Amino acid sequence: MSFQLTILGTGSATPVLTRNPTAHYLHIEQDGYLIDCGEGTQNQLLRYKLRSTRLKYIFITHLHGDHYFGLIGLISTLNMHRRTDDLWIFGPKGLAEIITIQLKYSDAWLNFKVHFIETETEKTYQLFENECVTVTTIPLVHRVPCCGFLIKEKRGKRKLRKEVLPADLSIDEIKSLKEGYDILDENGQLKYSNATLTKPEVEPKSYAFCSDTLFHEPIIEIVRGVDLLYHEATFLKDLTARATQTCHSTAAQAAEIAERAKVKKLVIGHYSSRYKDLEPFLLEAKKIFENTILSTEGLTLDI
Repeated sequence: MSFQLTILGTGSATPVLTRNPTAHYLHIEQDGYLIDCGEGTQNQLLRYKLRSTRLKYIFITHLHGDHYFGLIGLISTLNMHRRTDDLWIFGPKGLAEIITIQLKYSDAWLNFKVHFIETETEKTYQLFENECVTVTTIPLVHRVPCCGFLIKEKRGKRKLRKEVLPADLSIDEIKSLKEGYDILDENGQLKYSNATLTKPEVEPKSYAFCSDTLFHEPIIEIVRGVDLLYHEATFLKDLTARATQTCHSTAAQAAEIAERAKVKKLVIGHYSSRYKDLEPFLLEAKKIFENTILSTEGLTLDI
């Protein structure tokens, strides 16, 4: 299954010419998943040649402008392009009202249906499921209700080792093998072992998105072992007090979460506009968690 992330925005609330506000785009099979939608996100989709026609699900972490001010513009453009497919938007209380009012007072009539699903930001639970993935909320600690998202690939069917398949297998037995079951005879005894007739199972891929938050230990268990963790790092550790005051994290704190959760890779972002040189973020994080990379706009990662 294709599971690819493109980073569209790396900045925080104060705009700078070199960074756009937060937005991540996941391409999973044929569908697009957008996580946060800061101002200008639709331009970034164009810049990096990501097809908005495939965009099906949008997840908004919280109602600070640098995480959702691009949403009404994106919806309006989708409408001008004569979209007819439904769009699902997940976000905190108030988001549906805000977007509905904006559409009302701009006299916009959509050609497609928007489904708003309100998130409960104070607990972790499975928010969404389709044939490919599950999406679980990650409670975060910020100045307004806020949650991140854990997106996990579902286990696929087992692939058969055709070169060793017995000729007498029935269609039902082949289906059972693909589902991961052994084949038993009429007496309930093992006839064919699944492990012998199928290829080794590939572990499902996973990606966790933790936007604006204080250092928050409960995150660790929720994201444990994920393939890729995005965790905000607005400040360097010399401004830890400022990070605490504004309910943000430092690069060192993001790395500590990654290290303690034993994730495979960490990507940090949401840099304060005060920083021009981002190399100190990478150095600070790698002292704690070596497999850290900086988020840069247009960066594409195969998870």
